[in-house]
Amino acid sequence: MTRPLPGSTYRLQITPEFTLDDAVELCEYLARLGVGWVYLSPLLRAEPGSMHGYDVIDHSLIDPDRGGAKAFARFSRTARAAGMGILVDIVPNHMGVATPRLNSWWWDLLRHGRESRFAEAFDVDWDAAAGRIRIPVLGDGDDELDRLRIEGDTLAYYDNRYPIAEGTPAPEDSARDVHDRQHYELVNWRRADDELNYRRFFAVNSLAAIRVEDPEVFADSHVEIARWFREGLADGLRVDHPDGLADPRGYLDDLAELTGGAPVWVEKILEGDEQLPGNWATMGTTGYDALKDFDRVLVDARGQAGLAPSVEQPQQAACRNLQVAETQRWHDMVYRSKRAVADGILRSEVNRLARELRSDTGDEQVADALIELLAAMPVYRSYLPLGECHLRAAAAEAAAHRPDLADTIARVADALADPEHPAAIRFQQTSGMVMAKGVEDSAFYRFTTLTSLNEVGADPSEFAIDVATFHERQARRQAALPHSLTTLSTHDTKRGEDVRARITALAERPQLWTDALGTLRRRAGFGDPALENLIWQAVVGAWPASRERLHAYAEKAAREAGDSTNWIDPNTAFEDRMHAAIDKVFDDPELAAVVEQTVAAIAPAGFSNGLSAKLLQLAAPGIPDVYQGSELWEQSLVDPDNRRPVDFALRSELLQRLDDGWLPPVDEEGAAKLLVVSRTLRLRRAHPERFVRYLPVEVFGSMREHAVAFDRGGAIAVATRLPYGLESAGGWHDTTIEPAGRELVDVLTGRRFAGGSIPLSDLLDTYPVALLTAPAETDGEAS
Repeated sequence: MTRPLPGSTYRLQITPEFTLDDAVELCEYLARLGVGWVYLSPLLRAEPGSMHGYDVIDHSLIDPDRGGAKAFARFSRTARAAGMGILVDIVPNHMGVATPRLNSWWWDLLRHGRESRFAEAFDVDWDAAAGRIRIPVLGDGDDELDRLRIEGDTLAYYDNRYPIAEGTPAPEDSARDVHDRQHYELVNWRRADDELNYRRFFAVNSLAAIRVEDPEVFADSHVEIARWFREGLADGLRVDHPDGLADPRGYLDDLAELTGGAPVWVEKILEGDEQLPGNWATMGTTGYDALKDFDRVLVDARGQAGLAPSVEQPQQAACRNLQVAETQRWHDMVYRSKRAVADGILRSEVNRLARELRSDTGDEQVADALIELLAAMPVYRSYLPLGECHLRAAAAEAAAHRPDLADTIARVADALADPEHPAAIRFQQTSGMVMAKGVEDSAFYRFTTLTSLNEVGADPSEFAIDVATFHERQARRQAALPHSLTTLSTHDTKRGEDVRARITALAERPQLWTDALGTLRRRAGFGDPALENLIWQAVVGAWPASRERLHAYAEKAAREAGDSTNWIDPNTAFEDRMHAAIDKVFDDPELAAVVEQTVAAIAPAGFSNGLSAKLLQLAAPGIPDVYQGSELWEQSLVDPDNRRPVDFALRSELLQRLDDGWLPPVDEEGAAKLLVVSRTLRLRRAHPERFVRYLPVEVFGSMREHAVAFDRGGAIAVATRLPYGLESAGGWHDTTIEPAGRELVDVLTGRRFAGGSIPLSDLLDTYPVALLTAPAETDGEAS
């Protein structure tokens, strides 16, 4: 039986430390919270110790380390008994190959080469390496191959083991000679970026792409997933990285047939006004396209001038104080970052594309033309014939950057516009990698004006949106993708939602930040002004945070930015200075005081922003997803920080206190956020018919710019924006909303309001948010 679509989802990270049996114990709490469907991270067998599950090594079974098939069955029964459905994340693009012997497909491929029954499963360019697969594991020594050992039927290199092909001559040969007769070639790890001949997930050598466009590969890699739906264990799927697939539309059609039309959501990043292809068998995206609007409607646009230079005013004070040598114009930075990625860590993909195209063009400049096209692509990928306009726009921009390559770029673009050309298919698979690595994992760490804007799916050059624009975008979402997921935090976001909410408050007080940053740089500067701004904003946003967490974040951020250090050749002197600066937050009382005073000044506005963003997300069009633990303040930084254990016992205890009538203060504990989450989710679950349309609710009065309100068809959300400015002006004064003349109740506080004009000074005197509905809806589940 097909279950109705959920009113909400709740993401759980299933790991060896938090298994499906632990999730069974959590079902009662999640049901009380108001959750519609529980949304599970990948479950198939993954590399031992994997905390994320995206490195699947066996598609035929649920990971025993995560509880196994019996635990999943127990979880399914328990969740359904509690009235909840089940959504599972799946990974069709790649497999984990870090430990070859554990992946039977990869092991067979290495042993038998082109004759392997899995030769068509992996995306290998055999001719590029004389019929061998290059494995980039060797160290930097001159005699690394002499370190090989023969151990039984395997070739050993330190702790790595590889199969020896059948028919290899007797063991009196040296291990090095045996190696030369294998279907794989062990090479220096640095050669991967230029010379790898199998497609990876981004630049991760241990994640080898598979070809699910092949019907046999699809069937073999979905055998366990098919069982879930055949036996009624799952209700829907989330598809990881569809942009890596040769034919995303075809894959989704195959998935629909496999599951009997179960609902599917795709992890798809949409750029700007880009729309999800209308011919995809999907309910929508996983919500990054919604996240940016919830954040930006809470940003004070007037703060931009004080936080960073604009193109028109490059000499403003913030620019001088940060000593930034460039204007940080976002789109130029993106171009440079993407070009560096295409010519750097993903050059092996470019080289493979060039090999496929040279037979058509005969042009030795093809690789350069491809790099320019990849750098100029305005979206993650096209879906030919859909999206050819993006390719043509990239060609025009690429030719403008490189007029010396204009003719080659034109010829290459013509070939790439042919949906049937193998290079056109591969280019579409590659452009998303370049965008993700160049933007999310590079430019986001370099463009540091207001770092709450630097989030997956967002464009940091869009500093803020006004309420009218917010309403327009929500109405468009309601009309086009009413069942798409929405989110504020995920396992992939760069900062937790409440870190962003606090950082956003800096836009209301730019001078406060300019002064604090100046002091921090004088006392603990480490020689990279833009990175200093990013890291100190993270410190203030996540405070209080442990020394270990901040050290880990700073190191990852610095290496991703790539300006002063990087992953390949870390600049230890620079990193030592940076880590010393982090230590000073804990060891230098005067520096600690600057951080704590800044936090104290913006924390109240951050709390207000956090509650407002949460209500907007939960009540707006789409199906809201709540990331594990974020029903209290979510002050995580980038992964793996955002995958830390969650104290669910505390959350359950606080929820019981709320259900006993407690109205908590807005403070560090975060129980006020739990109130917002539980009451909104319960109302959506009990009365989905009150969330089926979108109408802006007009705000009247002198402080109207400080509120955003909308009616979903019987549920009216009201949220505060720009709270510091509101407080400085003395509060709401004469500001009101005027819903239709009927009695309403705020489900957060239980207070009732007569129809007609409702003063916001009354409605929002306890919390900066309110959720109004008809009084009967406060009974039972909605309370």
